[in-house]
Amino acid sequence: MSTDNALVRSQKLLWNGLPESTKGPRPALTLDQIVVSAVELADTEGVEALSMRRLARELGVGTMSLYRYVPGKVELINLMVDRVVGGSRDRFADLGDDWRAVLERSARQGRLTYLRHPWLLQVNLARPILGPGSVADFAATMRGLRSMPLTDREKVAVLTAVEGFVVGTVREEILYEKAAEETGMSEEEFWELQLPYLESAVETGEFPGLEDVDEGAFDGTWEETFDTGLAAMLDGLELRLTSGH
Repeated sequence: MSTDNALVRSQKLLWNGLPESTKGPRPALTLDQIVVSAVELADTEGVEALSMRRLARELGVGTMSLYRYVPGKVELINLMVDRVVGGSRDRFADLGDDWRAVLERSARQGRLTYLRHPWLLQVNLARPILGPGSVADFAATMRGLRSMPLTDREKVAVLTAVEGFVVGTVREEILYEKAAEETGMSEEEFWELQLPYLESAVETGEFPGLEDVDEGAFDGTWEETFDTGLAAMLDGLELRLTSGH
């Protein structure tokens, strides 16, 4: 299947919806029903469990019937991504010209989106399909950053950096939560098995600085980790802008 053709087909579905049928029975499904069901399936069982056959079964139709609506899984995922990443067009309207508040809300809402839809981390979003949802989200964000004393190119670089921070921390959080399930070992068992080796390493004196680390250094929650990292990132950006560098 040509990627270019999949892109064109995705764009037509995203912007124009299903073509009107002039012959035959009225369509039994809407594009919205299909995308919502696909997102729910991926949320529950992962994107690897998503197939046209499985989705058709969830919708109560034949697999070939589903292909009449969506040509394939590539186009389906493009529709799903645009659905879940598209935020409200006025989601920053109450923040006025506070660019820092806009970036913070964008980051926090982005984190929640990835946690609700972890399958997004398995989709390559480096070259996003620009559907109505993602375009509206980008437009709202750029409008919210209008007071930021940077060029548009620099603003996009900032947004990319913040998104990278969000994706990185969420990925770590999700992998952490999966570790117990994948290894069959609890958090307590994991550290108890390693503790004797860590204590021996400290006693050797070969790792200066290790003995000064507080016992509770790794007891922070993922929310604390995210809050601290985001604040440090935005503090640095604000200092850079106010100092004129």
